[in-house]
Amino acid sequence: MGLVDRIDIADGLNISRALTGLWQVADMERGGDTLDPDKAAAALADYVRDGFTTFDMADHYGSAEIIAGRLIAAHGPEGVRPQAITKWCPPPGPITADVVRDGVQERLDRLGVDCIDLLQFHWWSFEHPAWLDALHEMNRLRDEGLIGELGVTNFDAAHLHLALADGIPLRTNQVSFSLIDRRGSGPLAQVCADHDVKLLAYGTICGGFLSDKWVGVHEPDEIPDWSKMKYHRFIQAAGGWAAYQRILQAADQIAKKHQVSVTNVATRWVLQQDHVAGVIIGARPGENQHRADNIALFRFALDDQDQALLQAAFDTTSMIPGDCGEEYRKPPFLTASGDLSDHLDSIPTAYAVDTHPWRPQVKRAHTGSAWEDLAGYCRAQRIGDRILVSGTTATAGIDRVVAKGDAGAQATFVIDKIIGAIKALGGDLNDIVRTQIYLRDIADTEAVSRVHGRVFSEIKPANTLLAIDRLAGDYLVEIEAEAIVTSDA
Repeated sequence: MGLVDRIDIADGLNISRALTGLWQVADMERGGDTLDPDKAAAALADYVRDGFTTFDMADHYGSAEIIAGRLIAAHGPEGVRPQAITKWCPPPGPITADVVRDGVQERLDRLGVDCIDLLQFHWWSFEHPAWLDALHEMNRLRDEGLIGELGVTNFDAAHLHLALADGIPLRTNQVSFSLIDRRGSGPLAQVCADHDVKLLAYGTICGGFLSDKWVGVHEPDEIPDWSKMKYHRFIQAAGGWAAYQRILQAADQIAKKHQVSVTNVATRWVLQQDHVAGVIIGARPGENQHRADNIALFRFALDDQDQALLQAAFDTTSMIPGDCGEEYRKPPFLTASGDLSDHLDSIPTAYAVDTHPWRPQVKRAHTGSAWEDLAGYCRAQRIGDRILVSGTTATAGIDRVVAKGDAGAQATFVIDKIIGAIKALGGDLNDIVRTQIYLRDIADTEAVSRVHGRVFSEIKPANTLLAIDRLAGDYLVEIEAEAIVTSDA
């Protein structure tokens, strides 16, 4: 113990800064044979002994949760208890208190614990607003003592900010972060600084591409490994093989200076970001272990000269497009399997669609807001190729105001809601040709405009922004939109 740096991410939750990731358990069990949980737990006990006491897993990582549970159960009274931080990744759809409780209870049962140290939440499409309902239900279970702390995975800056503005006490966000993928140092870093949220970084060595064995190596013709297929896409998006090799050569020069590995340099760079709590390093229980090399992370630090050398290499590359997590939600899909359009298109719409009672060619979308029935209108209406979206506010469910006091966060929720309604009627984000924004306070112009720009920077619809005397209730912004469908989704 003591060889691995630790950090407090909340009162009572002190984790290793080098977390052991168990995603490869799913790969090891891919053939249908489940690992012996006691033998696998015994192999992981070696990690605990060396100070790697924190294990990251998920509901879909094979039997990883069960193995971690055996490890916790076998832990004696001496030393630091192993921490199991896991993820719940429900399919998009209606979220009820029972759905959330069942998901959390399954994690508790598989881990064999009374309280999950840190439960991280993943959601595929923010245009389905049930993600915010799920987080509020999880927070209620946190108040009950079933969850220690809450985190999220693959959230961009806007939606992390929205969740925090709506009162969710998030501690962490798990995202890809590396010398190749530096999006985590962009807008997300500012949200973390403003709200004392920390990042847990995965992909820090890009599936093994950021290691000594690839220095000076020509680009392979075929990549059979799924992990490397994914990170090869990142390399291509960052400027290609030559740009990647320039970063690798800089890291190799630094590694020789400090007498460490290229992998150490790549991981250390991420660890030295102020808003990063820890890096997640994959392990295959019972197979090759790299604990000795990983311990070297905490025996050196990158100095100003090292940082300048890496920055010079960065300057010859391109930033990965978009914000963190967008590789799963929009083109270019930087995943092992590539294009996820079919998967995303199969996600059920959040909104009910019906036909106008005496104009069968007119379709209508409804979000379930109390105001729609009270005032006699629909959220959106499609007539031919034209979709008109009513003035939309940050209303969750029937009448709950989202993110009171934060116009930017409300605008994020509103635009997601508008896109969801348009998609329910067969349109798409790219079909939006006009937006109109109404603000209660002209001082919110920049905050709301930045949100609008994040979504529409390439589409650039016609736009009007007005400040008006009042909006109803606690709403700070209202937005309406129009789309012309050029091809049915």
